[in-house]
Amino acid sequence: MYRIKNYEKLNTSPQRKVVLDLAEAAFDAIEPKNVFKNHFEVNGKTLTVLRKKIDLEGFDRIFLLGFGKGSAKNCAIIEGILGDMLSGGLVIDVESQQFSKVEFNLGTHPLPSVQNVEFAKKVVEAFGGLGGKDLVIIVTCGGGSALLELPAISLQKLKAVNQALLVSGANIHDMNVVRKHLSKIKGGALAKVIHPASIVNLVFSDVPGNDLTVIASAPTVFDPTTKDDAWETFCKYRLEKTVDLSFGDFVETPKEEGIFKKVENILFLSNLTALEAMQKLAGDMGIKVSIYSDRFQSEAKKAGAGLIGKIAKGSILLAGGETTVKVTEKGEGGRNLELVLGALGSIDNKTVIASFDSDGWDNCQFAGAIADATTIEKARSLNLDPEVFLNGNDSLNFFKRVGDGIETGRLASNVSDLMIVYAP
Repeated sequence: MYRIKNYEKLNTSPQRKVVLDLAEAAFDAIEPKNVFKNHFEVNGKTLTVLRKKIDLEGFDRIFLLGFGKGSAKNCAIIEGILGDMLSGGLVIDVESQQFSKVEFNLGTHPLPSVQNVEFAKKVVEAFGGLGGKDLVIIVTCGGGSALLELPAISLQKLKAVNQALLVSGANIHDMNVVRKHLSKIKGGALAKVIHPASIVNLVFSDVPGNDLTVIASAPTVFDPTTKDDAWETFCKYRLEKTVDLSFGDFVETPKEEGIFKKVENILFLSNLTALEAMQKLAGDMGIKVSIYSDRFQSEAKKAGAGLIGKIAKGSILLAGGETTVKVTEKGEGGRNLELVLGALGSIDNKTVIASFDSDGWDNCQFAGAIADATTIEKARSLNLDPEVFLNGNDSLNFFKRVGDGIETGRLASNVSDLMIVYAP
């Protein structure tokens, strides 16, 4: 059974089949049950995470905390593995999940909400009084910046900041520098809440380069940035002209190094897992393949053409990362759709390009899109001008019309965006 629900509809040529099969391999490699089977094991009183062994004998209680897109399914797997050793926990996600001992909370993304703030208050209340012989296992997934939020300003203003950031063209690093200094739980502040208990944080990276100080705004990681950096970044994108904030609204993140001594932040999954799975399958097919970058960043509408320009004939080029979209119009879609739409002018008769969000949701019902010369032919037959849709930030409606959107539904792993270019 394919994870791409419309696989058969999209599979209209041998070249497309190669690209679709690579996407399937990527989704399979980051499927939570496969990841935990290989990298998370309890044997007696020893927990092994990747190659790190953690002695559970010295802990009186073990708790579970999850936030971000896909965190609930991952936490459910951990709950099943720990069984009676688990004392309880809290999880917030955008997709519901059943638990035995953990309390599930439904949150919102990409903007924070009252529900998200109420969850953060529960976290502070539940984990703020833990002792030195308690352990908190955390699952941090992409989207955690919005889903775990305790604002230092009003929620209304914080939503305005986040909305402005999303359309500003800012990369994820700059976005999260601002977010960390407008919050009472980001930038290491969660570690301060949980101290003196121990923390093992399993980080599912959706950030190019896997910088732990950026992912989900780093609630358990020492933050090297300051409120001065945040204000400078805020002004860099001229946000002070659209959002009523001053330097005094920004707060400093915890700088006491002692609160991080019992914190283990472990990069548990990244886009390299997906990229290497695709690389292996392409090699097994006998096709020359290379991973261009696992930290690719560019403006979405230019990124696809740039990748096509770097590929040699008879090969496949893979990339992972996160592009940016500067929103100027009121169309619908996401950065993956815009990347593929922007690449149409660079596609020859044989090239196939696909770009998709690993969590199956490119800010809309599509995970992303696939395109080749037939996409252009369908657009012409429907009298659609790709440039009009591109300039209108309306990639969703373009791919709805031509039928080349990739449909998976929401998936449980979020390791940023994945791109495939195949030039037979």
